[in-house]
Amino acid sequence: MGVTKIGQKFITQVPPERMFKALILDSHNIVPKLMFSSIKSIEFVEGEGEVGSIKQINFTEASPFKYAKHRIDMLDKEALMCKYTLFEGDALMDKLEYVSYEVQFEGYGRGGCVCKLTSEYKAKEGIQIKEEDIEHGKDRAIGMYEVLEAYLMAHPKAYS
Repeated sequence: MGVTKIGQKFITQVPPERMFKALILDSHNIVPKLMFSSIKSIEFVEGEGEVGSIKQINFTEASPFKYAKHRIDMLDKEALMCKYTLFEGDALMDKLEYVSYEVQFEGYGRGGCVCKLTSEYKAKEGIQIKEEDIEHGKDRAIGMYEVLEAYLMAHPKAYS
């Protein structure tokens, strides 16, 4: 029953405030529109986006997963930082107790930002987490960031 912690960065030309608003504060609206082939909907099952709120992500039939639930553990709108935990759903693959995430957006370059994502994978008793399982999750996260960046670049007034 181990914990595996990984960090990754994604650099974008979009200002950090816009990325934070879209990806953290309004993900339940924008992500299903942009990732429609894999995400059917995101809805709050508890709360309205504040700390303690629970979001359920419902995946499309094309996805290998049905749903995932996240709890917002920390939200700092000033520091553009959020912590949340994936605690339920088949995305845990019967191997993980939870995955916790810390996301922070910082200014970078001339008007862009660096998105820093730290993920902590807590394996169930007797389970060894494979690197390819983690890599697949990392690739999906970066893919979502890239799609959102393209949308925000094409729509400069969105989330400004």
